[in-house]
Amino acid sequence: MILWFAGLSFLLVAWIFASPAIDYRLVVVAAVVPSVELIGSGPWPLHTLLAPVLAMTLIMVGLRGRRLLQRRWLGVPIGLFMHLVLDGSWARTTLYWWPVFGWRIDADDAPSLPSTPVLVLMELGGLVACLWAIRRYRLDRPDERALFLHQGRLSRQAMADPTAG
Repeated sequence: MILWFAGLSFLLVAWIFASPAIDYRLVVVAAVVPSVELIGSGPWPLHTLLAPVLAMTLIMVGLRGRRLLQRRWLGVPIGLFMHLVLDGSWARTTLYWWPVFGWRIDADDAPSLPSTPVLVLMELGGLVACLWAIRRYRLDRPDERALFLHQGRLSRQAMADPTAG
């Protein structure tokens, strides 16, 4: 489940925050990374509220006084939060709030892959989100694409008016 998390996280964060200072590459990577936990049999700390809160705390404290760096690196906890939202982890109380209600995670609350048909539909939805975002934020243009690939940013012009220029 890569495109589902990558495409929708990028698109939603760019649309909601509309910030040219966030590193959207970090949002995408952080939204996809918790999927790696599905390979093992636990624990699943990246599927808990603790992971993005801890990441945000480390960034805000560690980069105190460096506002632009803080804003850029906030893509990590934002991406982790996006994974929780898109994965539905918030609906698994024991997992989401771990370790507030104890160290044990019930098998029913453990993250799992959806059925193959659902997985295919989710990935197709992620692909559509990626393609729409490429067009919406003009990433099909070499200058816009270079800005995104090298700095992780979207230009103010592309964010404000996708048809300008």
